[in-house]
This record gives sequence, C-alpha cells and structure tokens, in this order.
Amino acid sequence: MVKQDEAKTRLDKWLWAARIFKTRQIAVRAINRGHIKVNGNRAKPAHVARTGDILSIRKGPYTYTLVIECISDRRGPAAVAQALYSETEDSIRERDKMALILSTRAAQILYDPKKPGNREQRQARTRKREQW
Repeated sequence: MVKQDEAKTRLDKWLWAARIFKTRQIAVRAINRGHIKVNGNRAKPAHVARTGDILSIRKGPYTYTLVIECISDRRGPAAVAQALYSETEDSIRERDKMALILSTRAAQILYDPKKPGNREQRQARTRKREQW
C-alpha cells in the first residue's frame, strides 16, 4: 500500500489491485463500456484513483457502490485487497434484494407447475400419434 500523501494510481490498476476484476484488461474493457463511474461520472482507464472517490461498478445484474479507502497499485492477498475499499450499506441492501429477485425468478422457471414433466410429454406424443 502507498502512503496517503503520495497516493496516485490509474483506475484500471486500482480495480485490478483491489481484486474487483481478474485482469487489468477486463477492468479497462469495463471502464470503456461505461460500467464504472467515479463520483457519478464516466471515467477513463487512466483516471487517477484517489481516496474518498465513490465508485459505481455494474457487474451483470448487480451494482456495487464502493468508497476507495486506500490506494495500491500492487495486487496482494484478498485480505489486503478488501482493505482498499468499503461497500456502502445501500449497495449491500440493493444487491441482496436483487439476488432474492433473481433466485425467485429462477425457482419459478424451474418449478413451473403448468410445465409438463417427461411422463406427460410422452403421453401427449402418443395421443398425437393416435390421432394421425
């Protein structure tokens, strides 16, 4: 970790060091596509990350709101990476709500009582053949 006075690193490098993205290339792609916002504005990969910046990160259906606590340009262990940022309470609540919505939708699709099972499908095929 770098001292707060000298803290200066690229946004894509910080996202990689904080283990938000697996590679810097993936981080750059997400920034260029507009999935990352710094303090509410679109950013570029070379944007200088500073402590106190608020990042809005969209990954799939989830949106994370992170506050940069510390700056680092080296990728270290996960415990160190988690100390680089903190997630807001609203962000955690919204993600939990989205996870619940997605899980209930999946359950509805997988266990639809109207959808025929294998036995009903087989019986319907034999009825159809008999009608010919």
